[in-house]
Amino acid sequence: MREAGTGGSGSGRGGSRTWPFCILLPCVLPLVSGHPQCLDFKPPFRPPHGLAFCTRYASLGCCESAKDAEIRSRFYRVMDNVDYSLYHTCAVFVQDILCGECSPYAAHLYDAEDPSTPIRQLPGLCREYCSELWTKCRPVLPPLVEGGPLLDLVPNRRKFCQAVRLQDLDYCFPHLLTNSNLTRNLGAVSEDTDGCLQLCLEEVANGLRNPVAMVHAGDGTHRFFVAEQLGLVWVYLHTRARLDKPFLNISQAVLTSPWEGDERGFLGLAFHPGYRHTGKVYVYYSVELRLEEKIRISEFTVSSDDMNVLDHRSERIILEVDEPASNHNGGQLLFGDDGFLYIFTGDGGMAGDPFGKYGNSQNKSALLGKVLRVDVNHNHRGPLYRIPVDNPFARDPGARPEVYAYGVRNMWRCSVDRGDPLTKEGKGRIFCGDVGQNKYEEVDIIEKGRNYGWKAKEGFSCYDKKLCANSSLNDVLPIFAYPHSVGKSVTGGYIYRGCQSPNLNGLYIFGDFMSGRLMALAEDSRSGTWHDHKICMGRGQTCLFPGLCNQYHRYIISFGEDEAGELYFLSTRIPTSTSPTGVVYKIVDPSRRAPPRKCRYAPLAVKVKSKLINFAPRPRLSKRPRKKQGRPRGRGRQGSGAGNSTDWFVELLRSLEKLQAGQDGDGGRGSVEVAEIPVDGAVRLAGVDSGPDRGTVEVYVGGVWGTVCDDLWDLRSARVVCRQLGFPAALAAYRLAELGAGGGPVLLDDVRCRGGEDNLLQCPHAPVAEINCSHSEDAGVLCGNARS
Repeated sequence: MREAGTGGSGSGRGGSRTWPFCILLPCVLPLVSGHPQCLDFKPPFRPPHGLAFCTRYASLGCCESAKDAEIRSRFYRVMDNVDYSLYHTCAVFVQDILCGECSPYAAHLYDAEDPSTPIRQLPGLCREYCSELWTKCRPVLPPLVEGGPLLDLVPNRRKFCQAVRLQDLDYCFPHLLTNSNLTRNLGAVSEDTDGCLQLCLEEVANGLRNPVAMVHAGDGTHRFFVAEQLGLVWVYLHTRARLDKPFLNISQAVLTSPWEGDERGFLGLAFHPGYRHTGKVYVYYSVELRLEEKIRISEFTVSSDDMNVLDHRSERIILEVDEPASNHNGGQLLFGDDGFLYIFTGDGGMAGDPFGKYGNSQNKSALLGKVLRVDVNHNHRGPLYRIPVDNPFARDPGARPEVYAYGVRNMWRCSVDRGDPLTKEGKGRIFCGDVGQNKYEEVDIIEKGRNYGWKAKEGFSCYDKKLCANSSLNDVLPIFAYPHSVGKSVTGGYIYRGCQSPNLNGLYIFGDFMSGRLMALAEDSRSGTWHDHKICMGRGQTCLFPGLCNQYHRYIISFGEDEAGELYFLSTRIPTSTSPTGVVYKIVDPSRRAPPRKCRYAPLAVKVKSKLINFAPRPRLSKRPRKKQGRPRGRGRQGSGAGNSTDWFVELLRSLEKLQAGQDGDGGRGSVEVAEIPVDGAVRLAGVDSGPDRGTVEVYVGGVWGTVCDDLWDLRSARVVCRQLGFPAALAAYRLAELGAGGGPVLLDDVRCRGGEDNLLQCPHAPVAEINCSHSEDAGVLCGNARS
């Protein structure tokens, strides 16, 4: 699977940037833009053919040509009832008011941001504008309102203007036309004051156990397939209903465990590019044979009886590679535009690639630490794979002919660029995230025969100084690298080439497993360089479109792309192969969508033979703000990242607010007595090897039991815990979950006690829940009576 580098930080590209950590705690950021929204509760769009009548909104708005023509017809019906002497004066008023439906802020103008509220008869008008309208054009008002409650108010200027008035002076018409906060970069991806791109999410699947991959079959059915680390693959229809029977279940053969951080398991799958005709699927998983661990690449064929199930008896082993350690297993499979199968292996594990003189990655005669390319087409007779004739080392007697590129450490999640929808620029490029060792994570573009530097280099920095100084290294540098102060385990993503969010076209969107950060790279086509952007979840009302959310589970395991090119990522709250907290999220740009009907497709029929389980999204963490007269800017917490949509998270935030406000009456002093509701700072011992005097430390904060990261953990901090538990001394301070992993979230990091504190919360520590580690780094203690 993948592993996190440990320790260290660097100043590689992006190292000097400020990365706001808004994942588990609220971030209060000033508003810099409005919330464009149409009356169908979706973002505005660019009309494909412009507008002939409501020309003000021809470049961005909420109307297509048909709606524009409908408004024009209504305009003439209204004006037919007006005396000709008023025509010239009132036509502009009537046109502006009727075209309010086409405004990118139509939902605000009509006071309809919430689908549960009725739409106003007229858009919200500013007081002076309404007064001028009533004074100059009162005869047009009855046909304009077309009956309804406003008709009775027309004779009285004060009552009429009070009824149509929009209290928010920024959003009322025509003030919104000149409000720079609302018109600046309208239709572009919103950024906060720190330059963080604000996007939203749509949940499409949940209840998954460490979902490691999401792929589509490319067969026109628009199904998508999600693989779990345990060895099961599930089928989802385009309606997001899941089939009760798995597409594949090889969990009995897959080698993995329920422990957090286990990199073994079912790691990847790829559909043959001609799957509609061949029915072939390729999988990558860990096995144990005669006490030896291996990675296995196998081929399966779809069942002749059920198009939603693979024939488990059809497995043919394409390749097996010995794994000298249980980590750095690689796991990516994909087909390139050339029709060949690409296999991405890890360097064999441990740390620093210690195998042989130069390590596996730099040894072209080893299959580990490589990008392999093989031809599995037409393999029903003869060898199961052939070597493409243009493989770079096919004729090198000192290299394995399968090797396409080398010098990789542990590439986790790679993808093929579909190319620009119009120009096809970039088509066929392969992007990969390569997990680093101690300092840097990197993103690479894979090219034939190239050396990607490991273990001589890590990111742009030297790792093995002797190898790094070797003039024959001839390595290719990554397009981007970031230090471990940002994240410790890159998850490669995709270049967005979908239809529904046109602003995202060409952005490479990826993330980090450990920190939960989402990031993006944009290419400068003139120089070929890549510039990084932070991604935050939209705050306030930005993501309050129906079906959207702005929080996600922290551990970003993988990214996926559906058949239409829309982009998804898979994350989990508890990163173990047995925890059903995995969710699939679709990435959505709330600032602009494609025109209606542009992205429609007609999926081919799927014959279903097993039970369908309809998708039900989890309850949203934050409620929609109550409707109010003021500016609809929303002052809820920023959902900028992996907030866990669970009750414990809500309680944690509430309790943290109380702690910050000094409202906890007990002052945070812990107690070894377990009351019905523990006090903040209370501790207990957990883990598989726990006992009354030893175990992994769990601390109670804000209604939640969670663990302590072992960064800076020492005997002085252990002494505080043991004294809380009634022991006079601490005999040992354990790290790296030596006594087993604890439960709940990791709550405390960088704890630095002097030894005399009453509980861990009194010791200096990082802000609660702002951590950069996993349960594989849980701290533990051994308590006793002898003083150390």
